[in-house]
Amino acid sequence: MHPAFSVIFLTTLIGVGQGLFLALYTGQVYTLAQLLPPQDSQAFYGSGSFVALLFLAGGLFASFFHLGHPERAWRAAARWRTSWLSREVIVLPLFMGLVALYALFHYVGWTHPLFTIAGTLPVDFTLIIGLLAAIAAFGLFICTAMIYAGVRFVQQWHHWLTVANYMLLGLASGFMLASAFSAWTGVDLVGFFGTWAVIFTLAALATRGAALLRNRRLRPKIDLQSAIGVKHRDMQQKAQGFMGGSFNTREFFHGRGPATLRLVRWAFLLLLFPLPVLLIGLSYLIESGSLPIAAFAVQYLGLLLERWYFFAEAEHPQNLYYQTMS
Repeated sequence: MHPAFSVIFLTTLIGVGQGLFLALYTGQVYTLAQLLPPQDSQAFYGSGSFVALLFLAGGLFASFFHLGHPERAWRAAARWRTSWLSREVIVLPLFMGLVALYALFHYVGWTHPLFTIAGTLPVDFTLIIGLLAAIAAFGLFICTAMIYAGVRFVQQWHHWLTVANYMLLGLASGFMLASAFSAWTGVDLVGFFGTWAVIFTLAALATRGAALLRNRRLRPKIDLQSAIGVKHRDMQQKAQGFMGGSFNTREFFHGRGPATLRLVRWAFLLLLFPLPVLLIGLSYLIESGSLPIAAFAVQYLGLLLERWYFFAEAEHPQNLYYQTMS
């Protein structure tokens, strides 16, 4: 498939935004349960949620570059009963609205407990809104991933590993950003968020590696012989039926050779998994405030390459007909 940069930035930016919010909400729950030291509500949770909103808005803005008629974007929500894309279009602004409310309530200081659970966990408005936003975040992960996992004729995507990878990579990058944000603001939660970022990164390495191994073993269910109903064993395509490119050749094939695919694969495996883990580990040893930021930057670059490879690796069956120009 053709890796459209608008979709690459859409899926990676909203994934980071989702992961960052979930990291902040996790930190708040741990703090209210007295498992972490208390933090300034306005400066940390309010500002952090605003950063998450910036990433979500950046992803939403990038999506408009993938539309032929952006003024008709609202129509994408009309098929919510059957389309995962329509569901994503609905859940994304809903999630953004909840994150905005979460940030606003922290800014205005509406954090007084309404009641207490088991005598240890005080519940306020931000905790309730955050829970709703967390549910919406996981729903958005599923909607975004199922846009691709639900495409049955693209074997590389049609698997539960696609959903797992979108979710774990979003969590890994979001918690890594939370660690970087803690280091930048001087909050003593770098170790907490960084440890969870490493856990999610290693889990994502396991599922993404499993997907790579699975995709290497895949064999096309159809070939030239079965596509046109000719059983001759020695068959080669000499022309695709026309002399130039078309929508089919642009949108369903990446146009790069095997060497480029190998280079991108090894690059994203290095940048996305071991290097960020190494950098965040070094930040613990030398107590560096800049290494967590570098770890996120490196991981996000690797995430961009991973998402490019995710699309480029997928083989659309129509490419049986559009391979060679005479």
